[in-house]
Amino acid sequence: QAQLVESGGGLVQPGGSLRLSCVASGLSLNVYAIGWFRQAPGKGREGVSSIGGSDGTTRYSDSVKGRFTVSRDIAKNTAYLQMNNLTPEDTAVYYCAAGFPFTFVPGFISPEDEFDFWGQGTQVTVSS
Repeated sequence: QAQLVESGGGLVQPGGSLRLSCVASGLSLNVYAIGWFRQAPGKGREGVSSIGGSDGTTRYSDSVKGRFTVSRDIAKNTAYLQMNNLTPEDTAVYYCAAGFPFTFVPGFISPEDEFDFWGQGTQVTVSS
């Protein structure tokens, strides 16, 4: 059974950095794409980044482009989201998801219903 486990969240000051990890089991990251989503209090879930399964193509939403970097380690079956220059607007629960997304629009991440497996989420709080 496929499982995704996120870690690395926490409290950070504005301008700081965090790296989130997403460890996958029961599926392979060289087959499944990984999407990173976030949900702030009172808001809907927003896709922020993704990395393709077969080709490793990376995508970013306009809201994080230039600040966030997605990567993966196939040997460890783990995906990462490096988040730099964080602002209070980045405060949210961050989720990783695996699937075969097929909708690609520049500046946006594929819809969440195109991802099949989800982690439990990790809280990121940006505050002074």
